[in-house]
Amino acid sequence: MARIPDAFIDELLARADIVEVISARVQLKRQGREFAACCPFHDERSPSFTVSPNKQFYHCFGCGAHGTALSFLMQYDRLEFLDAVEELARRVGLEVPRDTQQRNVNPDTRDLYGEMEAAASFFRSHLTQSDKARAYVKKRGIAPEVLEHYAIGYAPDGFSALRDALGTDPRRMQLLERGGLFSKNDRGNVYDKFRDRLMFPIHDRRGRVIAFGGRVIDPEDSPKYLNSPETPLFHKGRELYGLWQARQANQKLERLIVVEGYMDVVALAQYGIAQAVATLGTATTPEHAELLFRSAPDVYFCFDGDRAGRGAAWKALESVLPRLKDGRQAFFLFLPDGEDPDSLVRKEGVEGFNAQLHSATPLSEFFYAQLSSDVNLTSLDGKARLAERCKPLLAQIPDGAFGDLMRQRLTELTGVGASTSAAQVHVPTQRIGRATRSTPGQKPSLIRTAITHLLQRPSFALALQTPYRFAALRQPGIDLLAELVLLVRERPDINTGALLEHFAGREEAVSLQKLALQDLPGEEDDLRIEFLDAIAQLDKQLLQQRIEELQQQLHAGQLSEDDKQELRELLQARLAR
Repeated sequence: MARIPDAFIDELLARADIVEVISARVQLKRQGREFAACCPFHDERSPSFTVSPNKQFYHCFGCGAHGTALSFLMQYDRLEFLDAVEELARRVGLEVPRDTQQRNVNPDTRDLYGEMEAAASFFRSHLTQSDKARAYVKKRGIAPEVLEHYAIGYAPDGFSALRDALGTDPRRMQLLERGGLFSKNDRGNVYDKFRDRLMFPIHDRRGRVIAFGGRVIDPEDSPKYLNSPETPLFHKGRELYGLWQARQANQKLERLIVVEGYMDVVALAQYGIAQAVATLGTATTPEHAELLFRSAPDVYFCFDGDRAGRGAAWKALESVLPRLKDGRQAFFLFLPDGEDPDSLVRKEGVEGFNAQLHSATPLSEFFYAQLSSDVNLTSLDGKARLAERCKPLLAQIPDGAFGDLMRQRLTELTGVGASTSAAQVHVPTQRIGRATRSTPGQKPSLIRTAITHLLQRPSFALALQTPYRFAALRQPGIDLLAELVLLVRERPDINTGALLEHFAGREEAVSLQKLALQDLPGEEDDLRIEFLDAIAQLDKQLLQQRIEELQQQLHAGQLSEDDKQELRELLQARLAR
């Protein structure tokens, strides 16, 4: 497998702004020269996640998560390394070296993506060719720009239109079948899965087509919606229709509206509400909930107001509850009888639909209303029953103000659990550096000082002249210092985050992370002088080390004439210093 050149990774990390990358996904607050937030990788109530714009890396003092903008994309967006490189490169306007890109991608996977895109193009072209499909689109009032934004197409009637167009050889047939575009009957005959349907491509987080949803045009046909089956590219419990388009239409998503069907998403977009997504024929899963909240802090679930709708809402609540860190909110909009988001926005307009959202039921209210609907809260037995129902669910809420208030509400309703934990107050102490600060009165070693300065300002190594005499010292940490200096000399544009990335997985990684977090006060020139002085002191120590070696050999009578001359010169050099 080809390896992406280090020089390209260094340039990529140098151009990327880690604060911009992370703030698009996590709400950051400035604290001095750093930024802070509650960690997105574990549950906590006070911020221990810090982002350093100068050092271009992040660190969580709670769970230990740390890394560069690349690491963050891999952890947060669950991207493979190459996918994270391509995503970051796209953001900063760089192109991944073509040879590396081609050789790192699994050919089967790459070709499967290609066939899914080819199918999407096929469906789009047939939308313009079908009078029936165009009439339906016109009837539904879908504007051309919305059709284009969602890449909507049409699957022709008949059993082999797609197969005849794209299945021109066994290899392509196999890929299209793997992509879920064909079905097979009991006699083994292969035919098009989607026929006479309006087609909605489903995109992944990078905008690649991974599946399709098809909606009937004739009302008497069934099923109304037909989705691709599970495939190597598509897992319906992890994907949301319209999320890619919502991210493209909004520089920063403040809310997401979860609706039931593709047409609801498209109808809302038609009216300028470009924050709607739809689950893909399944109930809201924990993976959906995590994806929703990683994309926006406020999530609105739109369901029918009937029994089935409330049942679906409760399943969504169960998936959402363990992910309600402070700052995240969930609401439930129960639609009037006979209405769906499509009909509602057409009837009441954008202002009316937004007013409905504004009056949506908060999760807390829906939670207690649902659990107490058949409970007599005027009796002790009823209060006890409600408390027992609520406790295991409340225990799933992450620590924080919301969890405290939910338990407080249970106490108000039942009297159970009167003592609630006091909210922790975050004191913004200087956590950066505290974990690695030396004992009071103890001066850090020269090697530690040099490594700390070099980690935080790698360019200091470029001021050193070869040969690096200190590298011959027999002291713990010298090999690491020498390796850092050589690494910077080989990769002059490397920054702190990339340096740490180089040591990821090695036993030195934790120590280097702590040193990189230290706060080094002072001006740039003063810090450079401190670093160079530390190196000069190490050079002196090497001089003394060699003198002591030669003196020991002299006392043992093992010194040659050349060694004696070297000793005399070293002693003179020491006096000169």
